[in-house]
Formats: sequence, structure tokens, C-alpha cells
Amino acid sequence: MKPVNALMLTGIVMMSMGMAWASTAQAQDAGSSTVASQAMPSYRPPMRGAPASRLGGAHRGAEGDDWTLLVLAPEHTGQTTAAQPTLYWYTSKDVEQPVEITLIARGAIDPLLEHTLKGPVRAGVQRLALADLGVSLKPGTEYQWFVSVIMDPTQRSQDYTAGAAIQRVAADQETQARLQNAPAEELAFIYAQAGLWFDAIDSLSQRINSSPTDAVARQQRQALVQQVGLKLPKD
Repeated sequence: MKPVNALMLTGIVMMSMGMAWASTAQAQDAGSSTVASQAMPSYRPPMRGAPASRLGGAHRGAEGDDWTLLVLAPEHTGQTTAAQPTLYWYTSKDVEQPVEITLIARGAIDPLLEHTLKGPVRAGVQRLALADLGVSLKPGTEYQWFVSVIMDPTQRSQDYTAGAAIQRVAADQETQARLQNAPAEELAFIYAQAGLWFDAIDSLSQRINSSPTDAVARQQRQALVQQVGLKLPKD
């Protein structure tokens, strides 16, 4: 057997090292892509503060009959760029009673919207598209919206209610530029970073409605609501 040339041996070793490095790099790139696809949006609240206005939470009923009613909104006044945003709320169990949804400008006497949903309402995340009801928000006006389960029509003080505040604003130029041609998977990230809560939660919820098995979108929505002190137990 002829001895192996030293130069040839060096070349073989370096080639093997190169192939190993390439395989490692490819694996790292694949891992990075997976992590990136499952990144979580980060919500940055608007700079101008507002008093806490969110209502709702866990309701302690009879033994084994606890109930959670939430509006998917921050404690402070959440912002949207939409004239007719879609509002989301959550019930942890089926609701057999009528549900009344009210929207009113802060300081106003008469509500802009009083809409009643006849039961049953199934457990889970619910949506109310203001566009379907012909209701629009004025820029700069702060509104309060409430979801009330009417436990006894003769004693409305017993309603179980959740609510929050919303305000329509204009997106800044940087945000508008980022939104142009952005894929659907990036919209929630852009909206959340700009402090546009209702637009962020809507973009994720639209993805889930379009593809109910989209586990990544569900994880991102869960992560987003947790940043404002909420949790969707069954999401």
C-alpha cells in the first residue's frame, strides 16, 4: 500500500471539516427560522397615560361553577387606527342569557351602540365587528365599551359586566411605512410596537379565524394578552 501524501491528507481533513461546518450552519439557520416564525409580539403602551378603565375577570359562582368574562383590552385606553374596529371578548363557559354590548363616548349620556345577542353564546373568544352594525368611531374621542350578561332583566344591577376604553388615532408615518406590503404574519408585531392594541389583537384573531389550527397565531395572541394582565385559559 502506498503511503498517503501529507498534502492530500491535509486536503481531506479540511474538506471534512468544511462539510461538518456547513451542516452545522444549515442546522442553526433552520433553528433560527423556526424561532423567528414563533417570535412573540411585544406591546408598547401609548406614551400618554390614562386611568385604568378595564372591568371584568373571574366570577366566583357555585362550587365548580367559576366563570371568567373578559374583554381583550388593556387596563388603560387602548388605541386603534380603524374607524370601525372589531372588538373581542371572552367567556370561559357557554352563556345562555342575553348579552348586551354597549358603546358610549366618555362623558356622553346616550350610547352610540346598544346591541343584544340572544343566547346561547358559546364559550371562547367572541367578536363584534362595528362595521357590521354601521357604527364608526370619531378620531380622538375616547369611548367605553361594555359586555354585560343579563342575569335578571328585572334587576340589571345583577348583570355580570366586563368593559374597557378605546380611542381612534392616526398611525405615525414610520408605522404606516412599515405596514405597507407587510405580510399578515408581521402585522401584529408592527401594531403592537406602535401601541395600537386593538389593531394588533384583530390581526392575530383574523389569522386564527382563517386558520383555526394555526397554533403559532394562538400562542402569539396568548402572549399578547398576558402582557396586559389577561389570560385565555382555553385558547
